[in-house]
Amino acid sequence: MKFSGVRSLTVVSVAVAAVVLAACGKKDAASDATVIKIGHVGPVSGAIAHLGKDNENGARMAIEELNAAGLKIGDKAVKFELLAEDDAADPKQGTAAAQKLVDAKVNGVIGHLNSGTTIPASQLYNAAGIPQISPSATNPKYTRQGYTGAFRVMADDVHLGGTLGKYAVETLKGKNIAVIDDRTAYGQGVAEEFKKGATAAGGTIVGHEFTTDKASDFNSILTTLKAKKPDVVFFGGMDAVAGPMLRQMKSLGINAKFLGGDGICTSELAKLAGDAMKDESVFCAEAGGVEGEQKAGMDKFRTDFKAKFNADVQVYAPYVYDAVKVMATAMVTAGSADPAKYLPALKAINYKGVTGNIAFDEKGDIKNGALTLYTYKGGERAQLAVVR
Repeated sequence: MKFSGVRSLTVVSVAVAAVVLAACGKKDAASDATVIKIGHVGPVSGAIAHLGKDNENGARMAIEELNAAGLKIGDKAVKFELLAEDDAADPKQGTAAAQKLVDAKVNGVIGHLNSGTTIPASQLYNAAGIPQISPSATNPKYTRQGYTGAFRVMADDVHLGGTLGKYAVETLKGKNIAVIDDRTAYGQGVAEEFKKGATAAGGTIVGHEFTTDKASDFNSILTTLKAKKPDVVFFGGMDAVAGPMLRQMKSLGINAKFLGGDGICTSELAKLAGDAMKDESVFCAEAGGVEGEQKAGMDKFRTDFKAKFNADVQVYAPYVYDAVKVMATAMVTAGSADPAKYLPALKAINYKGVTGNIAFDEKGDIKNGALTLYTYKGGERAQLAVVR
């Protein structure tokens, strides 16, 4: 593994690094180790708590591996401590959680999960000078605010939505395309980019309806769209809404192909949709993807994750895991856990993770970000292709 930053260090892995560097943190009285506090925020309550817990478990897995490695920074042992907060996918609760982490003087933050919580929280982290890596917020605005410490480890909605729009027309042969979004920063953003991609590819948007991220009754908007005879329906939102929506589409006799972004691209979607999900009728894209030799690393991660938490990876856990390791690597490279000192190393990182190679552009977006296209067969996700 190669650490790239202010200077390069070549070692076998972070897990076995023995680096003589200096750290910033507090003392752990029991072990006399310097404590480095990493914040994590996600919705571990509410409709998408299964996704928030998935993220938090990814962070815990990385933290435990770092601590098991017995890392030393300088001549001092270090202990990474996870400070986990719940934002319930609510922007107000998200900023309150962010303020708690700022007050706790965390050394860095991994999160939030949703764009709608990540963007307002980023203002607080930026003001406090705390680097933030989102593993899953895809709205372009997040990294276009001019904040030097804002990063993400997956492709944004411009790439994701545009690719799905093109796929809907060119591969699925969609001609009359309906769009629904949940009015969140994520849902609205990915839907608008989808429309651009579909229109550019020659598709016709026959209707655009709106719901919320807490809705459960879609009969009115679906009836309106049914009259327009769509052959493709795109939904910008999360799986907790998409599942019931698919059930109601079936009851209304809407047989259109159903598309969505990474928010619906979960193992839970098949359970939420039940018998409304026919084979190869639902398509989605996950913002990330590995191929070839890299696939073995991702497969191992999924196996280890299942063994540890007795749960399958939903979507984002590998990206959270990599984000924690990337932040720790930057600290090691810079020789400090002081945010101001390791930030340059984070900007210049070149890290080989389970989700692929991670390096950031000048905005903090991942370079050459991949997307993985999926469909569902027999209630399971089936990979179609990795595209860049």
